[in-house]
Amino acid sequence: MNGEIPHLETFCKAAELLNFTAAAEALSLTQAAVSQRIRALEDDVGVSLFDRQSGRVFLSAQGQILNEFAQRILQLHRQARAALGQSLPEVEGELRLAASTVPAEHLLPALLQSLQKRFPKIHVAATVGDSDAVLLWLETGKVSLALVGRPGAAAWADSKPFARDHLVLVLPPEHQLAKRAKIRLEDLAGESLILREKGSASRACFEAGLDARGRKLDELRVSLELGSNEAIKEAVLRGAGLAFLSAFTVRHDSETGRLVSLTIADLELTRDLYVVTDRRRVLPPPARAFLEVVESGPFARA
Repeated sequence: MNGEIPHLETFCKAAELLNFTAAAEALSLTQAAVSQRIRALEDDVGVSLFDRQSGRVFLSAQGQILNEFAQRILQLHRQARAALGQSLPEVEGELRLAASTVPAEHLLPALLQSLQKRFPKIHVAATVGDSDAVLLWLETGKVSLALVGRPGAAAWADSKPFARDHLVLVLPPEHQLAKRAKIRLEDLAGESLILREKGSASRACFEAGLDARGRKLDELRVSLELGSNEAIKEAVLRGAGLAFLSAFTVRHDSETGRLVSLTIADLELTRDLYVVTDRRRVLPPPARAFLEVVESGPFARA
């Protein structure tokens, strides 16, 4: 075995596309050349990197391990060339992503602005849904990555926190509790509450906060469940009840005095927001570029 692992770029392209012919076209090679390089690489490392079934190829367990290292090695190559002043080929293609409501409405626009500045040839197709739906789209391969309010629970999900959020109690300015300096959970007894629907990460965060206090949701008076943050805010303004929403969602309303947002002194409602990928699949270059933006962008966590 040689010290340097050969043909990593060819391997990464074949791993991304899971098709040797498509990889050959992308690399301006013949299909035979790609096959020869993959065989040479497998001979060098002494393991099979692809499982071949009925004319299709899939990454083997060993191939998945090598791909993680190969991506890092190629990234270091790109960084070294950039540091030496060499121009690099621009990343282009379609980025398919999905986001739950809070990241989609309040974080994604800034992230996409940063992406456009750094990678102007990437076209983005974004879909919005609750966290359950978004993670399902990721699992079934409809999108390459997801932005959600909780980590993916399945073994295939690779979840990394990228921003911090917390829920606040939202009420109209004329409500009797609006002038209070401190609100406790017991102060909500008898108050009508408006919550996001089941499946939303905001709802899950609120229920987790209650569980930590030894309380259950059915001990409170929930009058409405709505699937839209804007609909919930309008319902609060019309006196239908109080709500727990992301601080991102009500920042402008609080600053203008349209709504009042308060924290509950004895209820911990802080959560992380996550970027989730499917570790069973190789991220295409546009998705990797977006991850770079997330890790260094306006919401990057220290």
